[in-house]
Amino acid sequence: MAHAAAHSEHHAHDHDHEHDHESLKTFGFWIFLITDCILFGSLFATYIVLHHNTNGGPTAEELFKMPGIIAETFILLTSSFTSGLAVLGMHKGNTKQLIGWLIVTILLGASFITLEVTEFYSMVTHEHATISTSAFLSGFFTLVGTHGLHVSVGLVWMIGLIFQLSRRGITAVTKRKVEVISLYWHFLDVVWIFVFTVVYLMGVM
Repeated sequence: MAHAAAHSEHHAHDHDHEHDHESLKTFGFWIFLITDCILFGSLFATYIVLHHNTNGGPTAEELFKMPGIIAETFILLTSSFTSGLAVLGMHKGNTKQLIGWLIVTILLGASFITLEVTEFYSMVTHEHATISTSAFLSGFFTLVGTHGLHVSVGLVWMIGLIFQLSRRGITAVTKRKVEVISLYWHFLDVVWIFVFTVVYLMGVM
C-alpha cells in the first residue's frame, strides 16, 4: 500500500516536473516572439524611412502587381484558419484530423512562398530591381524576405512535428509544440497584414 502511494506520488511529481518544463519552454517561446516583434518593428521603421529613396530606379507603383499580392494574402490568411482547425482537432484528441489540417496548412504556406519567390524573381529578372538597386529596394527585400524566411522555417518545423505526431500521437510535449507552432503561424499572419498595408497598399497609392 505504502509502495503504491509512493509510486503514485513519484508519478505525480514526474508529471508536475514535465508540466513545469513544458510551461518554461512555452514562456521561452513568448520571449522569442517579443524579440521577433522588435526585429520586425525595426525593419518596418527602416522601410518607412527609405521607401521614397528609389535612386532613379523602379518605384513601388511600377513594381507591385496587386493581383498576385492579394492571392498571397488570401492564401496566408486561409492557412492561419487551417492551423486553427488543426488545434481544434488536437483538443478533440483526434490525431488524424490534427495531422490532416497541418498538411493543408503546409501546402498553403508552400504556395505562399512559391508566389513570393516568383514575385522576387520577376522583379530581379524583368525589372532589374535587386536589393542593391536602391535604398527602397534594400528595405523592401529585407523586410519581405525576412517574413518569407520565417514562413519557410515554420513549414520545416510543421513537417518535423507531423513526423513526431505520427510516431507518438498527442502527448504533453507534442501538444505544446502544436500550440506553439500555431501561435507562431498566427503571428506571421499579423506581420503579413502589416506588410500588405504598409508596403504594398501604401506603395501603389
